[in-house]
Order: sequence, then structure tokens, then C-alpha cells
Amino acid sequence: MIKSLYIKDFALIDELEVEFGKGLNILTGETGAGKSIIIGALNMILGERADTEVVRQGSDKAIAEAILHIGEDPFIRSILRENAVDYSEELILRREIRQTASRAFINDTPVNIGVLKRVGTFLVDLHGQHDHQFLLDDENHRSVIDRRKEVSEFLDPYQEAWREMSELREQLGNLRRREAELQEKTELYRFQARELEEAKLDPEEEEQVEVEMKRLDNAEELSRKVEQITEIGSGEDLGLLELLDRVKLHLEDVSRIEPDFESYLDEVNSARISIQEAIYFAERYRDRIEFNPQRLEELRRRQSELNRLKKKYSRDLTGLIDYLEEIRNELDLAENFDVEIEALENRVANQAELLKERAAALHEIRQSTGKSLSGEIEEELKRLGIPHPSFEVRVDWLFRDEGWIEVDGRPVECTLHGCDDVRFFISTNRGEEPRPLARIASGGEISRVMLALKSIMAQEQRLPVMIFDEIDTGISGKISEKVGRSMRQLSGSCQIISITHQPQIASQAHHHYRVEKLEEAGRTVTRIIPLDRNEHIREVAGLMSGEEITKAALSSAEELIERNTNGG
Repeated sequence: MIKSLYIKDFALIDELEVEFGKGLNILTGETGAGKSIIIGALNMILGERADTEVVRQGSDKAIAEAILHIGEDPFIRSILRENAVDYSEELILRREIRQTASRAFINDTPVNIGVLKRVGTFLVDLHGQHDHQFLLDDENHRSVIDRRKEVSEFLDPYQEAWREMSELREQLGNLRRREAELQEKTELYRFQARELEEAKLDPEEEEQVEVEMKRLDNAEELSRKVEQITEIGSGEDLGLLELLDRVKLHLEDVSRIEPDFESYLDEVNSARISIQEAIYFAERYRDRIEFNPQRLEELRRRQSELNRLKKKYSRDLTGLIDYLEEIRNELDLAENFDVEIEALENRVANQAELLKERAAALHEIRQSTGKSLSGEIEEELKRLGIPHPSFEVRVDWLFRDEGWIEVDGRPVECTLHGCDDVRFFISTNRGEEPRPLARIASGGEISRVMLALKSIMAQEQRLPVMIFDEIDTGISGKISEKVGRSMRQLSGSCQIISITHQPQIASQAHHHYRVEKLEEAGRTVTRIIPLDRNEHIREVAGLMSGEEITKAALSSAEELIERNTNGG
């Protein structure tokens, strides 16, 4: 249950703190007093989107904080553990809204909004003023059925089969598209493969061609230079090696007198050896120099061919080789498409059988659950003042031409949520055939159907807290008293916080609060005031008679409270 709510600098609220109790907590007040602002703050605490405009003018940030007593809850404990939040039986949920950012906290630990919303979803069900419109959209009826535990046990395996089927069908579609594309490209690929295969590409050839061309192209220059090197070693005049020998002899003589010359003697010896090896290599290389214009022309043609292919395919030599392998694989695939497609079609057919089996099981459980839910709603509607309700949950197959499976020889469309069209039908008068809920129900009837659903779901899902923002829309008089009685009865299993303008509902409160709009220091502020018994009676009387509260109104209010709370 929500033990307390703290709001600061939120819209008209400068600072507000209120404690709620067990059972039915009722908020009343004039239109525009700020009741919906309080609901908005609660929504924000539960992780809904927050508008920066809620920050009170002149303030840096808006704060909304709720303390909830949850006792020991293994599911919430696991969520908090996943997000490194300390668990306690009293949970503090807080939002802070600034002009530029929003922050969320659980037990003073920062969390992202998704975590806050996930926790809030399992602790509080908040029904806003316009949420009854949810039932007017047929698309939402299936989700009501699927919240039942017995349905979810069949929905999960169906969705697993659907995802596998979806993936297989996507693979088959892609394969067929590739087949069509390849059929258009096959002739081109075959020509390209022949051209590249005939080129006999080698990743190292390009460099080898360049090296050999350079050598052949400069054969005369090489020959002349090598000849000059050999002449330096042993020319007609004094050769370089002979000069070095003379230097060596002189250094040997000098070093015997001056040891400092010995290091230079070693260097001269080393230089002579290196120069001699260079000259010997030049002499051997001279015999290998090739003058071959024909070979040079062949290499130039080969280089030109490689350049042409690189330019044509916009790839380097390595890229050409990779591309050849790629189109070879594509051609192999094109030749084996029939086998590939047939194998995938068989897998799709087998998966369709599994999907059909699980879809049928889901369809059946939805039908039986819908029948059970219909009976529960009818009983609840009788308690809410509709004496002869007829409520039906109709579950029909989604027959569509593009269906994945067949039922009774007709194709059925399958979505992630099943192969069913789930719609609510209602008749509120004896003898009338049920018609679609959105077409027949009045605003008051929609509110009562929603309350009936909320009551059933709250008891089944054991939600700790339910919040209603004027769920009594379109209801008045004796019917609102029955609605209030239903809410009070429901509050025995969960805490209820409700905004109402109906005295018949307010009279059944375990705890009553008045929301007021005041002026303080020249600014408008909202206050929430817990009412004692006498104030409770007076507030109910005000709802009954308006501004002027007479003794008769007070007496009627007290009588109404006694009647509605007797034994409650």
C-alpha cells in the first residue's frame, strides 16, 4: 500500500505531504482544485512521461515521492537486485523533474525510468479519467484476456513458434528474391567469371611484373654501371683495391709506432673486404644482364591487361581474386537454388504445423477463459446496478487470404499475439442480442464494465494498490452507491485511492481527503486535508447539496455514511 505521498514544486503544489491508509481512500474537491495534479504526480512516480512544464514557476525542479509498504515480494526483490538497488519492505519511489532532465530513484538509488516503470506496474494500477476509452477499441480486448494466468501459459509457447516461423519465412522470402536477382545476373556473372579465370590472376604477379619490367627496361644502364664498378676495382691505372692495400701497409707500419692507428687499420681491412665483395658481385651480375625487348613487350601487355581489369571492376588485384570467388559461389548457389528452396519450404511447412497446433491450443484457452470471464463480469455488473447483463467474449479465427496456417480449409492470419480476433459484446437489457461494446454501451456502462474488469484483475493479480481518477463518470444516484460499495468491497484485498464527485461513493470511504485551492502570499497553491468523522460528514453533505450545507443535508449525509459503512 502507499503509506505516504510527498510533492514539492509540482504545478500548483508548492509542498504537500499526505499519509494514506488501508482500504478505500477518497479524494474530493471542487473542479480545478488540483485533484488531477495529485494523480499526475503519482503517474510520474510510476514512471510515466514527465513534462518539464510541471515544474512550479520560479523553482529549479519538481519532486514527487511515494513510500510504499510491500512486505516481502520476491519478484520486486529480483528486479531490484538486477539493478543494484537495496531491498526493503518499505519502498521509496521518487522522481525529480528539471527543465533539462528527469531523474528517478528507488530507495535513494538512481535508476532509469524503465526500471521505475517496471516496478510501478507490479505495485500500482492507475486508471485515469480517459482510460475507459481503452475498452472502446476492439484491439485492446485481446490484451485483457491475455492477462489471465491460464492464457499466458499458452501464449508464450505460441509466440516462440511464431518467431521461428517468422524467421523461416523471412529466410525463404530472401532466398526467392536472391534467386530472381541471380537469374537476371547469371549471364553477366558467367561472362565475368570466364574473363577473370582466363586472366589467371596471381596476387603476387603485379609486383613481380613491375620488378622484371624495370630490370629489362634499364638493361643498358645496368650493364654500363656494373662495368664501371668492376673497372674501379682493377682498372688499367692504379685500382681501388691496390690503393687500399697500400693504405693498409702504411697503417700497419704506423700502428707499430703509434697504437692509436690500429682501430683505423681494422676499418680499412673491413672496407677492403666489403668493396671486394661488391666488385665480385658486379662481375657475376654482368653475365646475367638480359637484353630482351620481346619479353619486355609481353610484360607491358600483361601489365596493361591487369590495369584494365582493375579499372573495369574498380578493385585491386586481391579484390579481383576475391570477386572471382564470390561470383563462383553465386553461380554455384544459382545452380542449387531449387534444392535450397525445397529444403526451406519443408522446414516452413513443418513449422506451420507446430504453429497451428499451438495456435489452436491458444484459441481454445482464450475461448474457455473468455467464457469464464464473461460470467464473472456479468456477476460484477449485477452488483453494479445492471440487473440483466449479457456479456460475451467472442474469440474468432483471423481468416485472411495471406494467412500462414489453415483452419477448416481457410487461411488464417497469424500475428505475434495469436491468430484470434477477440472482441467484447454486451447487452444491458433483457431480451436484446449482445452487440459490440463500443457501439452499445453508454459512458456509465463503460465505466462499470471497466470497474468490473479492474475488480476481477485486481483480485486475480493481487495488485497492492489501485488508483481511480473519476471512474464514476456517467454514473449517478443509486448506481453510484453500488459502484462505491463494490470499490469498498474491493479495498478489502487491495488499497484503493479514488477521486470522485459522487456523495454515494465518498460516503463509503475508510479515509477521506479534501483537496483545496488557496491563495498564499499572492500565489495559488493546492492543499490536501485529511478529514475526521465530522468533516467527512460535512464534505459528503456538501457533495449532496452544494455550497449551502443545511441540517437536512448533514443528516442525510450521516445516514448515507452509516448505511454504506455499516459493518465495512
